[in-house]
Amino acid sequence: MNRNITAPLSDEVAKELKSGDYVYITGTIYTARDAAHKRMWEALEKGEELPIEMKNNIIYYMGPSPAREGRPIGSAGPTTASRMDKYAPKLLDLGLKGMIGKGKRSEQVKEAIVRNGSVYFAAVGGAGAILSKAIKKSEVIAYDDLGTEAIRKLYVEDFPAIVVIDSQGNNLYETAIKEYAKQ
Repeated sequence: MNRNITAPLSDEVAKELKSGDYVYITGTIYTARDAAHKRMWEALEKGEELPIEMKNNIIYYMGPSPAREGRPIGSAGPTTASRMDKYAPKLLDLGLKGMIGKGKRSEQVKEAIVRNGSVYFAAVGGAGAILSKAIKKSEVIAYDDLGTEAIRKLYVEDFPAIVVIDSQGNNLYETAIKEYAKQ
């Protein structure tokens, strides 16, 4: 099913999304990759506040290339989500509602998605130039010293993604293989 959704993501919408749904996200999302996740993890261990509120937000695992003149951001394709698996369950428990990346997630992440009624989306790898067209504003809001791995606040319009793991734990990567094997 095709769905237009708004970010931040409400509990109700997250629970309605089903594995295999095509979504077009409009609103505010954040970027964070390996280095930013590690720094957030360290902040939590020290009892410090995170630079972004997790509740109902979506993090896109992306490190952009430099913006061309007149554009808010350069190529903006997803990175491999499993690199954030060590950190994701804690962030989900803090209220993170969605993650966008590419590739499989660990069983611990899947359990945290179900426990928190969250969602894992996939964006198409290799399509960063096309995906960047949905990004209308980009602003570094934390960890500027990390360069492309800094945390950014993005405003997106009709950002295309696919629900891979829904709030019930249904995983498109598993069900698609079974469906294909039947043919």
